[in-house]
Amino acid sequence: MHSPHSACATHSADSPVPVAPLVKPGLRRGWRDLNTVQFGMTPAHAMTVGPMDTATGSFLDLLNGTRGLELLREEGRRMDLPDGHVDGLVRRLARAGLLDDAKGGGPAADTLRRKRNVLDRLRPDLASLSLTTSEPGEAIGRLAARRSLRVQVRGAGRVGAAVASLLSGAGVGEVDVRDVGRVEPWDVAPGGLPVEAVGDRRDEAARRAARRSAPDRPPRRAPGPSHGEDSTGHSLVIIAPRDDVAVHAPAPSAAEPLIASGTPHLYAGVVEGTGVVGPLVLPGETGCAGCLDQGRTDRDPAWPRLVAQWRSGSGRARQVPPCDLTLATTVAGLAAAHALAFLDGHVPSSAGARWEVSLPGLNWHARPVWAHPACSCGAAEKGEGEHPSEFEESHETMAEQRPSNELSRMAEAERPAGTWRAHV
Repeated sequence: MHSPHSACATHSADSPVPVAPLVKPGLRRGWRDLNTVQFGMTPAHAMTVGPMDTATGSFLDLLNGTRGLELLREEGRRMDLPDGHVDGLVRRLARAGLLDDAKGGGPAADTLRRKRNVLDRLRPDLASLSLTTSEPGEAIGRLAARRSLRVQVRGAGRVGAAVASLLSGAGVGEVDVRDVGRVEPWDVAPGGLPVEAVGDRRDEAARRAARRSAPDRPPRRAPGPSHGEDSTGHSLVIIAPRDDVAVHAPAPSAAEPLIASGTPHLYAGVVEGTGVVGPLVLPGETGCAGCLDQGRTDRDPAWPRLVAQWRSGSGRARQVPPCDLTLATTVAGLAAAHALAFLDGHVPSSAGARWEVSLPGLNWHARPVWAHPACSCGAAEKGEGEHPSEFEESHETMAEQRPSNELSRMAEAERPAGTWRAHV
């Protein structure tokens, strides 16, 4: 009835006990039978705990973040629960990754809690983070950490402007946007550039849109030149060009400074009715734009000739490339989700792969971007040695995400009696 994956594999026996225990609110709870409780509905995060008596099940409602352990022990005595039962239950649920800490996360989390209006904007994001973190207080700690991050988006079209707004709205502290030219009517999109921005400088308009989306407004920095490529201090650079050739065949030279500085970067865009997210390039570890180009040349000797023609504009009669509004929005959402997963400490499935979806079928599939030995990025050399398989494991399916990077490595660890991955 239950799958073999351990619900507590992400925890050690000495996991910290939460100061103010809180059953993760993002997981709906239900009784599978009189003695077994299921936390969560979906296969990615659902867990079952049993056996559990009715009194203990009722006690779960008191784990709402408003009481410390001493008060919880008093409530347990009022409910005639055995001595030590409350402490054991809290430890058990914490080891299973089912508990958060309403007072955890450290000083940055405390600062965020004091910004009540900001935290209220981010509560759905906090609940979501609680599903992909294991330690009590870790979710709000990561949410607070986003406020100190700097991300740069290169490209302020339908995809890039929306990505910038999404990341800013999700709590990333500084989102810079680089592009040239002025906003055209066809750049306008819900969640991206507004119609009032037509005629304004693209980069400035996209930055304004991102600031409007932010739950909190950090001090504004004076932006550098719009055409600058400086990535110093950025946690991630997202390359979302408006030019469809640059989406389909990203120029390796454009990312050379990012490779040299060790700056992670993620590609995203729309080309001829196909949306693309990836690869996420971890310099020296995963395949880059140069690897992509070299691999295509190996498979198709005509590839360099075609790319040269496309970049020169040969055979292009249209002025505005196709970029379906809903497809662009879908790509922006997925790109932002992959970016946040990386910024929060995970390795998303776009690392070393391009996720593609085409109209009208809209079936997502992954195309691996293998590290190429002829590329100067060095990823192939790393792959021949001790490079971990974590990236390859993440490519199997977008839907199969684990609560933490450690779970897949520890799935065979011994589980505590009565706690299982739910088979749903």
